[in-house]
Amino acid sequence: MASDKDHILTERLLLRPPLPEDFDGWAEFQADPVQTRFVGGAQERAAAWRSFCTMAGAWTIRGYAMFSMIERSSGKWIGRTGPWYPEGWPDHEIGWGVLSSHAGKGYATEAAAASMDYVFDVLGWERVIHCIDPENFSSQKVAERLGSRNLGQTRMPAPYQDLPVDAWGQNAAEWKARSGR
Repeated sequence: MASDKDHILTERLLLRPPLPEDFDGWAEFQADPVQTRFVGGAQERAAAWRSFCTMAGAWTIRGYAMFSMIERSSGKWIGRTGPWYPEGWPDHEIGWGVLSSHAGKGYATEAAAASMDYVFDVLGWERVIHCIDPENFSSQKVAERLGSRNLGQTRMPAPYQDLPVDAWGQNAAEWKARSGR
């Protein structure tokens, strides 16, 4: 894995801050009721624009946010992954989401693992969580592949305060021991 402060190269992916040309992929993801079932549900294109700009704005305000996940072989936007810690969030999170057309190919795990290195090595975080609905078995499997464990139920801020969410996670020492670093 190669990286600088804002760009990460993995075997198959480029992770980088969102760019304007990523919006069509973002909107496709946000419109997919299957892929967004556990993250607030499908959004119309105008609402997707606002959530896309929120992510880009977080890069400006915080200096980090989720990366656009770009498939290196095609140059296409295929998902989002990485650090997320907006106001009121239960803790520092690594999240992920992949277009249906690219689900089940290991991209979420590959991108999330690179994001784990990034938050511990570059941002200096001491721990991470993954906010996962108890019925989201696919994300639970990704979390397990990363070495995270279910830490119990957590509470999300509005407008998600009524959704059931478990915090899966680990600390920097656990991650580094597991990854042999």
